[in-house]
Amino acid sequence: MNASRIALVTGANQGLGRALVEGLAARMNPDDLVLLTGRSHQRVTDAAREVGRLPGTRTRVQGRVLDVTDTDAIARLAEDLRSRHGGVDVVISNAVARVLPEESQAERADEFIDVSNTATHAVLRSFGPVLRPGGRLLVVASSLGTLGHLDPRLHHWFDGADLDQVEYAVESWRSAVRHGTAQEAGWPIWLNVPSKVAQIAAVRAVAGERRAHDLATGTLIAAVCPGMVDTATSRPWFTDYSQAQSPAQAATAVLDLVFAEQVDPALYGELVRFGKALDWHDGTPLVEQDGMLTP
Repeated sequence: MNASRIALVTGANQGLGRALVEGLAARMNPDDLVLLTGRSHQRVTDAAREVGRLPGTRTRVQGRVLDVTDTDAIARLAEDLRSRHGGVDVVISNAVARVLPEESQAERADEFIDVSNTATHAVLRSFGPVLRPGGRLLVVASSLGTLGHLDPRLHHWFDGADLDQVEYAVESWRSAVRHGTAQEAGWPIWLNVPSKVAQIAAVRAVAGERRAHDLATGTLIAAVCPGMVDTATSRPWFTDYSQAQSPAQAATAVLDLVFAEQVDPALYGELVRFGKALDWHDGTPLVEQDGMLTP
């Protein structure tokens, strides 16, 4: 990576995002810069100040207001980093909208899709071109995002799709949810599964176009599954949390990808969990039972 590096984390006020910022700030150099982003100016400012005061912090941490549902704002920030710094070295797309089991999935669909998918597309489109050689662009996703977790009738939407096609598939899904025809077409009620599948499909699409050049320059684009993390967003959905990690523990495997000296071609463009690529076609559809998730 460059002598003076720029790192950016979205959805970084709390939970895993905050832990990723702390880990970057502890492992990067004094001349580097970590940007902690979120929608609230006060929360972003407070979080950046708190991380900057931690004993293990070695580099500068600055807060930046960024509403990831504003695709123009994402594009402006990418251009600003290009003009000021010549690009960016680390981008971790981590934003997620919290939905509780008692809430209507359909009523929350627009916000959830905007935060998880429209934003992911914008990050890939805007930050991919300004990612410096040797950089890392990682989208935090989930092992539930492998294609097999969707009804086979839906696989054609995402398998082998380019980014425009993934975006079209997401908007078709959104429209089906709005019109009450999603279940009839095979889409699950739980928004998280198609959302994560689409995130990983988007990463695969962009990586497929850049693979040769990126591998030649030691650059990595990938989706990453941090494993089960004990956060306010995920806890309401699962009955067994005995194997859950703290945000700091979960951040470790993600940061190991960031700071790896070499890029493993087997991980490029894939969904990576604890250092290994997961099979894109793996998985079985999940069902809801009493408000919880079961295979």
